[in-house]
Amino acid sequence: MGKNEFLTPKAIANRIKAKGLQKLRWYCQMCQKQCRDENGFKCHCMSESHQRQMQVFGQNPDRFMDGYSEEFESSFMEHMKRSHRFSRVAATVVYNEYIADRHHIHMNSTKWLTLTEFVKYLGRTGQCKVDETPKGWFVSLIDKEPETLLKERLKSKRERADVADEERHERMIADQIEKAAKTAKVEQLVVESDKDVLQREHYGEKVAFALGSSIVKPNSDQSGVNGHGSHRLSRPPVFDEDEEDKLKKSRDPRDKSTGGEKDKGKTNKDSGSALAQLMKEQEASKERMNRKDYWLCEGLIVKVMSQALMEKGYYKQKGVVIRVIGKYVGEIRMLDGGDVLKVDQEELETVIPQIGGLVRIVNGAYRGSNARLLAIDTTQFSAKVQIEKGMYDGRLIPIIDYEDICKFNPKE
Repeated sequence: MGKNEFLTPKAIANRIKAKGLQKLRWYCQMCQKQCRDENGFKCHCMSESHQRQMQVFGQNPDRFMDGYSEEFESSFMEHMKRSHRFSRVAATVVYNEYIADRHHIHMNSTKWLTLTEFVKYLGRTGQCKVDETPKGWFVSLIDKEPETLLKERLKSKRERADVADEERHERMIADQIEKAAKTAKVEQLVVESDKDVLQREHYGEKVAFALGSSIVKPNSDQSGVNGHGSHRLSRPPVFDEDEEDKLKKSRDPRDKSTGGEKDKGKTNKDSGSALAQLMKEQEASKERMNRKDYWLCEGLIVKVMSQALMEKGYYKQKGVVIRVIGKYVGEIRMLDGGDVLKVDQEELETVIPQIGGLVRIVNGAYRGSNARLLAIDTTQFSAKVQIEKGMYDGRLIPIIDYEDICKFNPKE
């Protein structure tokens, strides 16, 4: 048995020494060989086999570099899907778990020099949500599997169904209000008609009405029993011609006096004012319900007003909210440079677009609705908007404060 055979003590010792992870700078990806020290790596680089591999690499270095980079990225993301699919974890933890396998693609053979550059690349390509903290970089996987996308579609479908139910409920309430107004109008007309029938012409005059089907003349004195043995009134009501004409006119439904028209106009005005009052109360209820002390949401274009960031050049610069943390803190990707900052909403300011631009109502009765900016009143610091889509589609809001609307980019 030779001195370098598989079961010799020297070969066994070498395998024991090479069992754990070694330094990355002493690993050759082309030859897939890990050296234990600098001298061993130097000897390997001078070997004939390594020289042949480097000649192959020199013929097309970009192809090898891109291939190793794609393989490293796919292996890293596969490990993320298996181990940390639904969690937010430190990037160093994931990397240490990934390199535990000795036969992994090493980072020194890829186009990324450091783990930080690779993590930023994952954030730019939309594969992970990336945020920088005092404890380091943290990543969370953005799941784009068909099952997850199907669940999201079903969830959005349920939300749309809930909005449709709420819209139907509001329409039903509006119909009930309209029916109640019509019913009140009809009842008022009935009361007015009753007043017209039993109305006195002069103060102190008795109200006269007939119980029979014909009017009895004053000279016809009929008393006693009729032909069928039934008793008649001993003194039926007596009318002269003028009173008879007045009674006919009072019974004529086509006779519309000036007072009746005034009463009807007053009734319509009262019913309209009651409906307006009810709608005003509903608006006030929605305002109280949707008025919150936080307003950040994803997709808003805001302006950074932090004095602490003035030295770094971010003061009064605009950015897009890409994530909201705990309702009050937003991750802002700056429009100039693409840097990502964490800023509290107290140090942010809403942005008003040009006339015709898309805005998001971030507070108040119609919170969460998208609207189109129609006009701006600089003296009152307010704007006029019209809601687009949703259950309030087409509703016009003539006055809304600057703080309650913000420029919106739905693509973000």
